[in-house]
Amino acid sequence: MASGKPKKKNPRLASGRKRARQDVKLNAANTSLRSKYRTAVKNVEKAVAAGDKAKATELFAKAQSIVDTVADKGIFHKNKAARDKSRLSAKVKGLQAPAAA
Repeated sequence: MASGKPKKKNPRLASGRKRARQDVKLNAANTSLRSKYRTAVKNVEKAVAAGDKAKATELFAKAQSIVDTVADKGIFHKNKAARDKSRLSAKVKGLQAPAAA
């Protein structure tokens, strides 16, 4: 086989065919949300790396809402979302100390 995935068989039952159609839409929606989540986290981390506290704080506020939404929909586990928010929060708060010192 050229691709790594095995060829999927077409479902016989109407309910199976409908399920397959729904899965395509669900998969696209989940992929989009997962991408949005990762982008939000990455943007905050970039702002932290640049040392821009104002921008990092603003992006973190937006990222929090995205992270919560994705966790509520079950795309990522709630504990993963909480862990990511906690780590981002610590990074953003950590920016203030070196600036004051």
